[in-house]
Amino acid sequence: MMMSLDFPLFSLCSLLPVTFQSFVRTIPGVGIYFSTFYSLKQHFLQDGSPGPTQAMLLGGGARAVAGVFMLPVTVIKTRFECGRYGYSSVVGALRSVCQTEGPASLFSGLMATLLRDVPFSGIYVMFYSQAKASLPTEISTSPSAHLANFSCGILAGVLASLITQPADVVKTQVQVNPQLRTAEAVRSIYMEHGVQGFFRGAVPRSLRRTMVAAMAWTVYEKMMAHVGLKS
Repeated sequence: MMMSLDFPLFSLCSLLPVTFQSFVRTIPGVGIYFSTFYSLKQHFLQDGSPGPTQAMLLGGGARAVAGVFMLPVTVIKTRFECGRYGYSSVVGALRSVCQTEGPASLFSGLMATLLRDVPFSGIYVMFYSQAKASLPTEISTSPSAHLANFSCGILAGVLASLITQPADVVKTQVQVNPQLRTAEAVRSIYMEHGVQGFFRGAVPRSLRRTMVAAMAWTVYEKMMAHVGLKS
């Protein structure tokens, strides 16, 4: 009886480091992203809604800033989840990486990460803004406008996820094997799995990123409207 009670408790505790990292990465990352996005939009686009190219540049620029700042947390999270290194804690993982590989290793996969995240965000914002602009006025101004915005976010997320999936696979390969360069990781994936190897995990990633992005943008729009600022 005691074993049946202890097992789920142990399983829950074993998930805490990864869960903690997810919160540490997601919450500040979202804050940096949207504050950068708003600042860029205010600076370069004071009036009107962004066109497709402008939306892509705004989304990509905001993601580049957030990606660089949050990459060390992403690296530690990826190492934890792969199970190859046997880290016992977040602090222990950070200490081990810095001591054995140097602080620069916390930015391993930077190029692959930017090649994945910057296009994703740019494509996402482009599709999202254009989908919102195509909504009938009676829907975009109705009390349920946030549901329509969420639907636009889902559509934009699916399209952006599928387009950038190969870069995500390469990024993960580089962070799990820091001795690999981006070009070497691309070659390795292709030699082992062929073209389909670049789309491994496309469905779960698409579901996860789409829901996270859609919810984040819906909350952002609601908060901006609540404080009287134009998103």
